[in-house]
Amino acid sequence: MRYRRGSGTPRYMDFGTLADLSGMVITASLLIGFLAGIVKGAIGFALPLIMISGLSSIMDPRLALAGLIVPVVVTNLWQIFRDGIAPVLAAVRDVWRYVVIVCLSILVFAQLVPMIPQRVFYFLLGVPVVMLAVVQLAGVRLTIPPHRRGPAEVIAAAISGMLGGLAGTWGPTTVLYLLAIETPKAKQMVVQGVIYGSGAFMLLFAHLYSGILTPATTTFSAVLLLPALLGMWIGFRLQDRMNQDSFRRATLVMLVIGGLNLLRKGLFG
Repeated sequence: MRYRRGSGTPRYMDFGTLADLSGMVITASLLIGFLAGIVKGAIGFALPLIMISGLSSIMDPRLALAGLIVPVVVTNLWQIFRDGIAPVLAAVRDVWRYVVIVCLSILVFAQLVPMIPQRVFYFLLGVPVVMLAVVQLAGVRLTIPPHRRGPAEVIAAAISGMLGGLAGTWGPTTVLYLLAIETPKAKQMVVQGVIYGSGAFMLLFAHLYSGILTPATTTFSAVLLLPALLGMWIGFRLQDRMNQDSFRRATLVMLVIGGLNLLRKGLFG
């Protein structure tokens, strides 16, 4: 890996481009984007979690991080405005503090990507995600009473933004928070879209500076957009058929899978 810094210009990281990937790797990348889109359409999150996990197993993790950025931005815009502008405005009023904290945290921690090993953060996130999701799948409903939601919102948003900046995924802690305050399915889809969409734009701008996102890596990310959109269209069809309980259970199962993967990455890289 090489770094170059000109006067007033972003860092440049030499860790590969689309042209350096084999046909098999590109095909696998498209399939990963498609699967991630299906899951996001069905339950509203996990696209970056699936993409960073799948892509980083077949290429440099920094190229994988760059690859998910365009799909994350565009799919969240679709999720936000799927049901019109009125639900979006209501969601913004409810979660604007969460959004601000997530965005600021992403901006700060994204600059540490070249310097800090990510394994410790994957592990520290994976443990509570798996534990809390398994407990809820076992029938215990974890709730945050209204008078404690202020501090809980700040803590969840700060942790989400930290993981978003360092690893490109801020979904697990956000979803756990939304489940704990008993957000209905339809509202949760919009709220997740607002939170993830705002964070996605901040992630994009942050990594334009960090050196992760360059013209070459942006091309790779754009290639992954179409399969992600196709998968998301299929996922929306599945989500429309789910009732609240099915949606909650599917969300928790995905959290367990995602959390176990975070533990794997934390332990073995």
